[in-house]
Amino acid sequence: MIDQLLLPFQFGFMQNAFLISAIVAVPTALLSCFLVLKGWALMGDAVSHAVLPGVVLAYILGFPLILGAFAAGMVTALATGYLADNSRVKKDTVMGVVFSGMFGLGIVLYTSIASDVHLDHILFGNMLGVGAADLRTALWIGAPVSLVLLLKWKDLMLHAFDPAQARASGLPVGLLHYGLLTILSLTIVATMAATGLILAVGLLIAPGAIAFLLARSFGRMLAVAVAVCMAAMLTGAYASFFLDSAPAPTVILILTAIFVAAFVRRTWQVKRATAAL
Repeated sequence: MIDQLLLPFQFGFMQNAFLISAIVAVPTALLSCFLVLKGWALMGDAVSHAVLPGVVLAYILGFPLILGAFAAGMVTALATGYLADNSRVKKDTVMGVVFSGMFGLGIVLYTSIASDVHLDHILFGNMLGVGAADLRTALWIGAPVSLVLLLKWKDLMLHAFDPAQARASGLPVGLLHYGLLTILSLTIVATMAATGLILAVGLLIAPGAIAFLLARSFGRMLAVAVAVCMAAMLTGAYASFFLDSAPAPTVILILTAIFVAAFVRRTWQVKRATAAL
């Protein structure tokens, strides 16, 4: 029985899956807290889908895929901000138009490539096929992103809650805004090998949403989000071995189940507190 439970740890591809899960869990969980507080859930979805044309163009031109993904993500984020600030259209509408247009462009380019190399892993992830280069990329991006978020979490928290107060306090609001967009694009690049572009938004939103329901302070919210995301990713990778399923969708399903449980728990607590009054 013990040998059967430890079987996944005996394979190199599973060891790499566990490693990249642990590496990616921290930056995505930390970032998700700020995205949830700032109401940028759709922004995370927009950027994660909109990097596809950058990836395909980088492949066609022979550039590193991560450079194309980062460039497309930044173009999407900056274009969304510019259009929202210089038009009467609301920001969520602008994001929907920009990201759907970019994703459509990416699909057209993606289907027009005449090559034996398939880019399906960019869309859906390939956690069981990650190599040393993928692990290094995730670590080189994830570690600095996590460090910046931890060092500047108070400034970013104030900017997320009240940008006007942050500006009045002398904080560089513009730098914080575009810095967070840059971090968002970098984090999506780091998650490409693990979950792909389509499911990356799950890691960017669910941990923060779960922690928001469970924690009463922002510092604890960060800790809860990291713990939940780490547990879900490791459990999803482990369970996928025995379920013969893809790890990334399994991770997202686990996060969804945890969110539903947290929501039910929070609703029950509120009803109990109301009844006590």
